Amino acid sequence: MIPATLIIVNPSFIWQIVQGKGIGSILWDSTRTIPDTINEYPLFSFLWGDVHPHVIGIFNQVLLIFLLVYALLRFRNMDIPGRILLILVCGLSLGSMPPVNTWDVLVYGPVTLITGLVIWSGAKSPCTPADSRRRPLLLLKRPVETALSGLSHMRVRLRMGLKALTGIVFEAPWSFLLIVPLSAVICYLPYYLQMETMGIQGAGFVHTPTVPADFLLVHGFFILIMVVYLARDMGKRPLFLIVPLIVALAGYPAAAIAFVPLVYLLAGGRRTPSGILAILGLCIVILCEFFYLKDNMGDTYYRMNTVFKLYLPAWLLMGSSSLAMLSSMISKRVPRGYAPVWAEKVAIAAVSIILVITPLAVPLDPPYRGGTLDGLAYLETAHPGDAAAIDFIRSLPGVNGVVEAEGGDYSYFGRVSSFSGIPTVIGWPFHEYMWRGNTGHWYGTRQADVRTMYEDPSMTAGLMRQYGMTHIYVGDPERERYHVRVPGDDLIQVYDRGGVRIYALAD
Repeated sequence: MIPATLIIVNPSFIWQIVQGKGIGSILWDSTRTIPDTINEYPLFSFLWGDVHPHVIGIFNQVLLIFLLVYALLRFRNMDIPGRILLILVCGLSLGSMPPVNTWDVLVYGPVTLITGLVIWSGAKSPCTPADSRRRPLLLLKRPVETALSGLSHMRVRLRMGLKALTGIVFEAPWSFLLIVPLSAVICYLPYYLQMETMGIQGAGFVHTPTVPADFLLVHGFFILIMVVYLARDMGKRPLFLIVPLIVALAGYPAAAIAFVPLVYLLAGGRRTPSGILAILGLCIVILCEFFYLKDNMGDTYYRMNTVFKLYLPAWLLMGSSSLAMLSSMISKRVPRGYAPVWAEKVAIAAVSIILVITPLAVPLDPPYRGGTLDGLAYLETAHPGDAAAIDFIRSLPGVNGVVEAEGGDYSYFGRVSSFSGIPTVIGWPFHEYMWRGNTGHWYGTRQADVRTMYEDPSMTAGLMRQYGMTHIYVGDPERERYHVRVPGDDLIQVYDRGGVRIYALAD
């Protein structure tokens, strides 16, 4: 069910169609439904082609969700090698989240711990693999017997002792809970020791809760499926609806909507993977109604990043769980043997094919048309001069840094570094400031130094060496932004074509 969540649109998408908007507006407006926030869903992110951490992190989220569900279903009955492999892969997936997108680990760290607790609480006794040679008591007995045979068998005793200890640890029902987080840290320990972030400055209380209609336009599909799935429980125990009623009267009507399926999932003791994932996803969107993480987005967009970055994991968790519930409801109403055996395989293949062809089939607005997965292709028509120059500089040896114009965020500025992967002095300044702070007052200094490099030839080479730049790029954005006066005596022109000039710093 997880792949299906990647091609589903939210109810707001349908609402935009009803209003008669064009495809570009439908996609964009459906992800800006809740005012002053962003509520992207995976299909939009893939079509938009924004190679942002929240997009890259989706693939690892899907992997970890699969691994956690597999652990919930199989861990207690796995043998020792299988448990070790599953624990290490889960640790690797969880540990890689902060380097890719730190927001993800805020969700999946607790999710992994909860999964471990469920596995632990569900084990009546430590699981014993079928292979008796791995049973811990026997493994402990062998080293003792070997020790009695003499010191010449020390190596054998040590080996068997370590094997016995491994068996004891990984047969314990708490092994997943403790070892997965530990292995996640160990895998990326050098990164964690050097990580510095200035983006989050604490938590605050939400003072403008989401309007219920907007909330349903984002999460309505999933919540509707959950409510239908739980309808029988709701009919038997209607008094539980007092909980969401109290939440609504307290001034949080959107959270109250999510509380409706949540209270019945909790009260029903549903410990199936779909039930657990649904509970976790609902808890995320409910928390976003009460709390937000403080950053530098200002008073208007104070909860934008919290909703933006936490709604995507919630989408994957609620989407996969609600679709599993939908499948369960359908299977109960469709007689066994009614559909051919191959129908399920065909359905999975169809979803996979749709995932591949959808980005090519959607008629996007110019200059993004062309039916390609190449994120650089639009440059050929929109900015042909830059397309050729960037292709040149990517193939040029010895390019350690390139100076280009700084022109604010959410603009075409920063395109050379973005499309080539070559470092520059400063890219989108507010993004840099928001996540790195302004230690050393670099924010204004770097902006001023870039201007100086373009406008004062006597300072260009010195500042380039100071920042480790080997080349300086002059295109239309640079000429619009500055009074360009390069080259100086220490610069050599290495490219001049299509309105773009590139200069290299002389040795």
